[in-house]
Amino acid sequence: MYKLLIVDDEALVREAIQDQMDWERLGFECISTCENGLEALTLIDRHTPDVVLTDIGMPFMNGIELTRELSIRYPQVRVIIFTGYDEFDFAQQALKLQVVDFILKPITAAELETVISKVRHKLDGERGQIQDYEQLKRQLAESLPLLKERFLERLATSPMTGKQMKEGFSYFDIEWNGSFVIELAIDVDEFVLGQPSTLSDEELIRFAVYNITQEVIAERSDTLIFRDRENRVLVLISSVNADELNDLSSQVADEIHSTITNYLPVKLSIGIGHVCNLADKVPRFHQSALAALDYRFVIGTNRIICISDIEQHKRPELLSVLDWESELMTKLKTGTPKEMDEWIDQLFITFRKHVFPLDICQMYLQRIVLTIMHTLYAMGIDYIKVFGENQTPITQITRFTVLNEVELWMKDQCTKVVGIIKNMREHQSVFQVTKAIEYIKQHYMDSKLSLKSVCHHVSMSSSYFSIIFKQTNGKTFIEFVTHLRMEKAKELLNVSSLRSYEIAYAVGYSDPHYFSGVFKKHTGETPTDYRQKMITGNA
Repeated sequence: MYKLLIVDDEALVREAIQDQMDWERLGFECISTCENGLEALTLIDRHTPDVVLTDIGMPFMNGIELTRELSIRYPQVRVIIFTGYDEFDFAQQALKLQVVDFILKPITAAELETVISKVRHKLDGERGQIQDYEQLKRQLAESLPLLKERFLERLATSPMTGKQMKEGFSYFDIEWNGSFVIELAIDVDEFVLGQPSTLSDEELIRFAVYNITQEVIAERSDTLIFRDRENRVLVLISSVNADELNDLSSQVADEIHSTITNYLPVKLSIGIGHVCNLADKVPRFHQSALAALDYRFVIGTNRIICISDIEQHKRPELLSVLDWESELMTKLKTGTPKEMDEWIDQLFITFRKHVFPLDICQMYLQRIVLTIMHTLYAMGIDYIKVFGENQTPITQITRFTVLNEVELWMKDQCTKVVGIIKNMREHQSVFQVTKAIEYIKQHYMDSKLSLKSVCHHVSMSSSYFSIIFKQTNGKTFIEFVTHLRMEKAKELLNVSSLRSYEIAYAVGYSDPHYFSGVFKKHTGETPTDYRQKMITGNA
């Protein structure tokens, strides 16, 4: 409901306008009537109306003078002028002030309602704009902490001009104790809860990490705190003295780490970056703090890691990839699970000894996975049998937060590979030995039958075939062929009238005397004695 004031020196006009109009339906409350401008100003000072209906010609202060005063004192008040034809020039002057409309006398209710409705429409629009503006101001005030965090994140990650920095510092009321800055990057490594944690539990704890950090640094004028989109808590410490920031940052990090880990069920790492100057185009304080945090992948979690301490070590030389790739393929194909575990132990000891940055570690780990996949492919084995169908092995590597987890995962995968290859080889070996035996049975009577000819038939090396043949049958190749030939010779001696030399040729011996020697060694008798015993029934 809007407030309206009627100003006219004629009482009948005032009463007619006040009584004949349905002001409530039109959205107005007629708060009073006045007979001149001076009286109206006095009332307006007490009850500021939204709209004033005023005549021009009045004693003491006319409508134009009243309008002029209102434009100075109450510019938000809307004025509607009553005017006659002889006062039209005055009406034009009024329009230059804050008059929204004028009505020619005599006034009809319909004309006045039309003008009043038009004014109300404007007032509704203005009120809506004001409400929208106030709502935006409230929303901005509520969002200011988040906007401040986003500004600090942009300051830390993107180039920013001096003007942009200055305007941002002023808008967000950011004060620095000097132009030198160092950052602490704080991140939760693990939630140490007595029961399985939910997402809400973890988010609550992360919020508590932020709040406790705020409390620890609350009394310090040299610190700023914000969070990034990865839920890391970041603390900026400033000073005019660059040399003191390293010691100061370590002290603050110690206090934050001990307070949080003593109070919350978490393991926590804090990375301390380089001291940088805000005047630099892209300050390195944020990137270096995150780089320090990344080293927890190699050296372990729940600790404070200073990038300057890490970089004091001599830069490690890259490992010879070809050497361990070749060794890995050999172990996968021929090694035992124990040998595979021992080899991985030594490889990861090397990783820890060199303290490689995260990206270099990831490069080597991906090469290991690619070598495993290549070995499986070369053996005709689908890698899904080892790594599963959910995601590619290269992607699986990136989900681990520390090297220890990768090592355990890698041992598990390699053990699977060794087992699969071993089973495949055993199955294939049995098949090949069976194939070789069938070939021997078909060609035992050929005096040129040899280990080489059998291996050529089954496409295997002589040394490997000899090993698996003995493992499968319990006899060497020579022992198996000799036994087969002697059994066939005994059968021929028993059921045929062939002479000994003929039987020798029939079972694959080109020298009958050598055959007789082998037969006697095998049976304890010469071929002739063996046949005679079979005839007389003394066998």
